[in-house]
Amino acid sequence: MTLALRYAVRSDVGLLREGNEDSAYAGPHLLAVADGMGGYEAGEVASAAVISTVAPLDKRPMPESELIDALAGAVTTAKQALRRIVEADPAVGSMGTTLTAMLWADGSAAICHIGDSRAYLVRNGDLYQITHDHTFVQALIDQGRIRPDEASTHPQRSLLLRALDGRTDADPDLSMLAAEAGDRYLVCSDGLPVAVSDDRILQALIEVPEPTDAVLALIDLAIKGGAPDNVTVIVADVIDLEQGDRAPTKAPVVVGAAAVTGGPRHDTRPFSKPEVDGTGITQLGLITDLNAVTPSRPKDTGTGQVKQNRQNRQNRQSRPSRQSRQSQSRPNQARRTATVPPGRHAADEDETPRPARRRRWPLMTSILALFVLLVGGGALVAQQVINSQYYVGTSRGKVTIFRGLDQKLLGISLSSVYQRTNIPVSGITSTSAQAIKQEPAGSLAQANHFVANIRTGYNTCQAAYQAVRHWVANKPKPIPIRNKRTGQITGYRHPKYPPKPTIPGDCPPMPGQ
Repeated sequence: MTLALRYAVRSDVGLLREGNEDSAYAGPHLLAVADGMGGYEAGEVASAAVISTVAPLDKRPMPESELIDALAGAVTTAKQALRRIVEADPAVGSMGTTLTAMLWADGSAAICHIGDSRAYLVRNGDLYQITHDHTFVQALIDQGRIRPDEASTHPQRSLLLRALDGRTDADPDLSMLAAEAGDRYLVCSDGLPVAVSDDRILQALIEVPEPTDAVLALIDLAIKGGAPDNVTVIVADVIDLEQGDRAPTKAPVVVGAAAVTGGPRHDTRPFSKPEVDGTGITQLGLITDLNAVTPSRPKDTGTGQVKQNRQNRQNRQSRPSRQSRQSQSRPNQARRTATVPPGRHAADEDETPRPARRRRWPLMTSILALFVLLVGGGALVAQQVINSQYYVGTSRGKVTIFRGLDQKLLGISLSSVYQRTNIPVSGITSTSAQAIKQEPAGSLAQANHFVANIRTGYNTCQAAYQAVRHWVANKPKPIPIRNKRTGQITGYRHPKYPPKPTIPGDCPPMPGQ
């Protein structure tokens, strides 16, 4: 059995955004979506830079054993690229981006995920979310503090706990998944699940057979649902080349900010159903040279471009609206989010897009949207500051380095375990125990230095205990002194022996005493 992908990708600016900060790449071996953030001429730069960095992974097929390392290496390179961009232009210092990517080889996929974009799997009529959101509200859900259906209305729903940027060193989740013929995968920015329920996403994916039609159906559903953010969608079917007559898609496609090389707006809204050739390739942003995928800072190219953007906006108003490294052969560890009940089909509900004019947002709504963006940007900066802090504490009876702050926000911890050492808390000195309570958060180097000092004290105590044990085990027994005439013991003579070793005063009591 030889498996391949038949895919399609589209991106839409949505109903609130003026420009498209999403970027996406779809190729025979790589599917990737990046959702930029940070404001005008910043988020789009970040997402385009990251997509252009991971896109070369699609140049050649690679063995399954190399997939994880290849994605991890590309993310490291992307972080370095973002850092250089920020250093060269401080004006984009608040930018960042999510990344959800799937790299394919021999029927297996490596998944790289950071942020709140998502990857889904449809298998046997069920929809599985195979990525885990790195958001504040997801942390609340994980801890049982809110229900999943409360996430969409939570005031901190836009707060990201992890993202790629040019300042912090956040790491993605990396995992493996075994594909099966007949699987359908969806990779999307959060603009889709924010506007469309999992049940309706599943119905569209099941009822629309061709990926080129499915991506349009999903985007239309998002528009019908309000589309408050950019919406980017990749749908990929796993097909068996030895069975059936469906051909794989072979041409790579780039959409969103990464597909635009000029002009002040990154709007890739599909004005009409795209042209499709005999292999199902979407004729949008096709590229034949992966080196052409380069991040480009938007700029005004003159009056002609401004006129074209104005015409594009007029056209849009008249268009119809609407987890650690592991391997698994079945999606048992993924969260099933929707299923099709027996006898229920998408045709039971009116899902047909209805023509409608885009409403003009009133002034107060625009001001409110700007305020939300500013608050979201501040939250991202706060998250980045938190993730750059490290402190030393205890976990499971061991001295542990934590990443974040030793505080809670609304009952949620702002830190996570970074490294658990082999130093037992029961064996550290009282000086170290007190210092752990008082030492403030700092850099990773400072935390490692602090742990080294704790280890020195611990080793000193262990050496003292060992010296006492050796002294006790080798202490000579007293020699009895006997009366020569009667043979009775009249006393004892103690052989010369070094004094008992001392244990430092701040060491805990010696075990066994």
